[in-house]
Amino acid sequence: MKSHLSVIFLLATMTSFSQIGTRFPSEKKIIKDPVTGQELIFLTTKQAGDSKTYPTHPQWTSDGEWLIFRTKRANGEAVAVNEKSGIMVQVTEGGYTGTLCMAQKSMKLFFMRKGEGDKMQIVEVNLDAVFKDSQAGKMKPVSAYEHVRGVTTPEMGASGDMALDADEERIYFRIGKEEAGRHLDSNVKIEKSIGPRNMGAGPGGISSMNLKTGEFKHVVSVPFQVGHIQSNIWNPGELVFCWETGGKSPQRTWTVMADGTGLRPLYPESDFEWVTHEAVISKDEVAIAIMGHRKIDIQKEAPVEIAENGEIRNPVNPGQESNWGNTGTREKPTGLGIVNLRTREMIIAGQTKSGSGLWHVHGSADGRWAVGDDFSRSLYLIDRNTNEMMMLTTGHKQTAADHIHPTFNRDGTKIQIQSAMLSEDNRTMNICIVNVPKEWLKRK
Repeated sequence: MKSHLSVIFLLATMTSFSQIGTRFPSEKKIIKDPVTGQELIFLTTKQAGDSKTYPTHPQWTSDGEWLIFRTKRANGEAVAVNEKSGIMVQVTEGGYTGTLCMAQKSMKLFFMRKGEGDKMQIVEVNLDAVFKDSQAGKMKPVSAYEHVRGVTTPEMGASGDMALDADEERIYFRIGKEEAGRHLDSNVKIEKSIGPRNMGAGPGGISSMNLKTGEFKHVVSVPFQVGHIQSNIWNPGELVFCWETGGKSPQRTWTVMADGTGLRPLYPESDFEWVTHEAVISKDEVAIAIMGHRKIDIQKEAPVEIAENGEIRNPVNPGQESNWGNTGTREKPTGLGIVNLRTREMIIAGQTKSGSGLWHVHGSADGRWAVGDDFSRSLYLIDRNTNEMMMLTTGHKQTAADHIHPTFNRDGTKIQIQSAMLSEDNRTMNICIVNVPKEWLKRK
């Protein structure tokens, strides 16, 4: 009888664990960076496979109180953590794929979920209701919170690389090669794979879905592989995306309007420039990294390893393989670039004196600050008015499962990163907040 009750209890626990609204106790811990002395606010501290949403997308909910992240602590479901209390709440049930899109006008979350066959569901979650019922301990069935707004057809080849429009009326997402090819002029030359990672071949494309009517519309097709689709969350109908090769692209950054007009390179790059990790940071600006991570004599054979899937990688630092060609050196200007979408002007906000240079970049929407990380997993803050640069934190372990990926909040007062600083295995990451220093915030 005792054994039977144990099985029932185990099953009940497993069911509860995967249910939307499940609460997890606070793990919040505040420490000082041992090198810089800056305060680091770790919102998660256990080794539970945490990772933040990519810095091309908002990290905080529209009320500024919760951060939504990916984790294994809830059977792979998405979880939100309250920045003040540290309490965590599961906000999906049934899994998701690709990008978690947090609305900035409403308390909603959007994502894709695999449906039958090759169909993809576009799902909306009412976060207000989830948080309210979770706190009250009176959760309803998942159908009370999650709503399928549309389902793609198998022919579309849709993926979870998607973005929510600023007006929250449309979702944009990547489509498969066949669907993209149907909308591409037959005279356009299709690009082949580029570099040692065997990526970048086209065609690629973007489609959209109206969240009110469910209507699908083709946005654009291009002759190369599309990646990092992001919307301008201040300007409805404006998109930024990239030519994804896993490294150096002939022309990395692109922009287009939702109706397919205005397709053009965002920052027209030269052959010697290694441009990467673009992120829309304000109504008129996009931050980019112009990498300065390679030695000038890179044409000499660099040590490589060949993975099981055939990828050629440098075992120490990414992008050092000679297969990329002689690009990304500091023979020309490099650093954290900021491109104006209206005037098309670009300025370099800053660059590290040595090392890899700034790698993943972001900026505050008010134009005061820029931020970037480097290969050492150090985080640098830049005052865009004075050009002063400060290391905020370091020591987030190069052995980490991923990079720290800094992202500003909407107010430009704090930066979210992911860090392996506290991990015993030197790989598992946690969610961490780094505030802009008070003395910098007081500056006019």
